[in-house]
Amino acid sequence: MKTKKYILFLLGFVGLTAFTILAINNYEVTKDFSIEFKSKDPSGSFKIMEGRIDFDEKDLSAAKFDFKIDIRSISTGNGMMTKKAQTAEWFDTAKYPYAKFKSTKVEKKDGNLYHIIGELTIKGITKTVTVPANYSNSGAKKITFKGTFNVNRIDFKVGKKSTAVPDIMKVNFEIPAQGN
Repeated sequence: MKTKKYILFLLGFVGLTAFTILAINNYEVTKDFSIEFKSKDPSGSFKIMEGRIDFDEKDLSAAKFDFKIDIRSISTGNGMMTKKAQTAEWFDTAKYPYAKFKSTKVEKKDGNLYHIIGELTIKGITKTVTVPANYSNSGAKKITFKGTFNVNRIDFKVGKKSTAVPDIMKVNFEIPAQGN
């Protein structure tokens, strides 16, 4: 009888430990994120984003990044430019209020550098992109991914080709996340 209780206790402990380990790998994006786009002109940021990160350095095959950016939260620092960015010619926020990113693969590069490969959707157009990101783990179930990548706005039909606005927009991001 004691052996049976011990085995049940041991199975319960192993199950609880496995649950705890799994829970540490699931993260929710915190409110102190930053996503900025820069070029000679225009530049700006997005103020509202939500997302989830499933990440374990030892098991990249299970890593997942899933983000939804509220394009209506765009801020260019210029009220008229911000309003214009939301029109049908640019982001068309009435029809496409969100940009989305969902990873398909994560690869470790040098040191704390990872390549997050995934599907970026803007204005209903989806393209595969590779996002280089530096990873840091500050303990207490807090992680951060930070990096820079380029997006060709013409690929997503954001505006029209012109000499006034560059085609390539540089996107800087810092995404902190808190473990569940």
